[in-house]
Amino acid sequence: MGGMDVGGGIAGKLWNKFRSESVFVNYTPFFVCLAAGNLSADSFHHYVSQHVHLLNAFAHAYELAEECADDDEDKKAIRNLRKYVQAKLKSHDSLVREWGFELPEERSLKNATVKYTDFLSATASGRIEGERVPGKLATPFEKTKVAAYTLGAIAPCMRLFAFINKEIQALLDPNDSTHIYKKWIDHYCSENFEAYAFRIEELLDTLSISLTGEELDVIEKLYHQSMRLEVDFFSSQPILQEAVVPLSRTLDPAVGGELSIFCDFDLTCTAFDSSAILAEIAIITRPKADPDGSETQLARMSSADLRSTWDALSAQYTEEFEQCVESITTTERAETFSYEGLCEALEQFAHFEKAANSRVVQSGVLKGLNQEDIKRAGQRLIFQDGCKGFIQKIMKNENLTAAIHVLSYCWCGDLIRSALSSAGDVKALNVHSNELSCEDSTTTGEIIKKLESPMEKLQAFNNILNNRDEDGQHLTVYIGGSVGDLLCLLEADIGIVMGSSPTLRRLGEQFGISFVPLFSGLVAKQREVVEVGSSYWKRLSGTLYTVSSWDEIHAFILGSSS
Repeated sequence: MGGMDVGGGIAGKLWNKFRSESVFVNYTPFFVCLAAGNLSADSFHHYVSQHVHLLNAFAHAYELAEECADDDEDKKAIRNLRKYVQAKLKSHDSLVREWGFELPEERSLKNATVKYTDFLSATASGRIEGERVPGKLATPFEKTKVAAYTLGAIAPCMRLFAFINKEIQALLDPNDSTHIYKKWIDHYCSENFEAYAFRIEELLDTLSISLTGEELDVIEKLYHQSMRLEVDFFSSQPILQEAVVPLSRTLDPAVGGELSIFCDFDLTCTAFDSSAILAEIAIITRPKADPDGSETQLARMSSADLRSTWDALSAQYTEEFEQCVESITTTERAETFSYEGLCEALEQFAHFEKAANSRVVQSGVLKGLNQEDIKRAGQRLIFQDGCKGFIQKIMKNENLTAAIHVLSYCWCGDLIRSALSSAGDVKALNVHSNELSCEDSTTTGEIIKKLESPMEKLQAFNNILNNRDEDGQHLTVYIGGSVGDLLCLLEADIGIVMGSSPTLRRLGEQFGISFVPLFSGLVAKQREVVEVGSSYWKRLSGTLYTVSSWDEIHAFILGSSS
């Protein structure tokens, strides 16, 4: 998701902290269909009718905040914000007609709308959960504090709206007059609306200057709660058409619908490479002697020598990897997707990976590790934000038939299983990786080699698919971020590249692979739904989707995080 500078005050800090949650709004059926230009008119009318209730709630909140503000300039600023909303309410009917729509019928408040309006009203009245605000706001400071809290509850809504519509506008052809929601999108991308959102944030910064750390924490809590209510509001909008999101809803368990999720481990699930973790365990807990009492070369090595050996292995790996990439990408670039050329190039990586693993075994750096130390290290492994939460939600979702498979070059499957144990039942997680050979719970230094190349990963991927029930609707998603994942990413129905590996992209583009941001791809797919009449995914040859976070994957597959 793109960035947006909103200043360095508390408003900017809170937006930067919680901006990632905007994906749960962006990936709602409402916004994906709207961006595609085929949101049904009835769904849009329903949204407009609920939005009017929110506008009234904002106007009322501003009125109460103005009464609480102590400074005349602050009162005037809040009054101007209220006038903006009131003017919008007065011109609302003409705006809707200007956007090209008939006025919606009066509709009752829906549950998500009620929760949002009640939250705004309670905050502006000084009724804040966990915060002691006197029943009667006696002092100017107490009143100003409530005014700041109110702006903290309103600010994220306006910033979120401006941000998401700019994300959508970037996907549209400015010369395309056929997109029925273009005027609506342009309205919320206008300089006028951006200035309105900025004035709220500027005033929030001003009102917060004299607040204590605890009071600023209250604003942060209110800001985040408002973001979550915004997610719920748009997630609850009824969609009366087929939609490509969330993916889980396109699979019907009643007819055998099953989702198979495959993912790499190192630097896809984790923040660090597991090989470095294992080497660090070896250095810190190096054995003093073999079980039979005889000293070995490894036992005589100091921690410094062992670290030096590992550093040399790492440096050689990096150098040879870069040489491998360079030798492939200096050849003539394919004009169209060339699967055969890619496979031929990846053979070089297969030889390179196997030679690197052999050097590690010969060095002895993996000898003498205790299995319990490995498991403890796995339990402390740092994951990418949102990864564990996504896995937990998948495993606990009773309305979804899904299997999760981890395909990894990692040298130790026990490390992976231990790392993922806190996400749920390890038996339900299928780990396919290399293993460290052990005797009496201590590693021998040998690697039981199962996955060392892109081809072996692809073979494991296909073997899993060949063993599943052929009946019913099956969908495969592969999530990875390294060169070794390329063949599996291309073989899956939906291949998602995590992160921004320049090497993977460079190599992929060398052989004609297209990298499309996932949200952009979903909008294109939603347009296709109307033309073809089916939301079922069909693999696009040579096309991979890119994401910057697990929250995007979560929002795409499962929908709202709440």
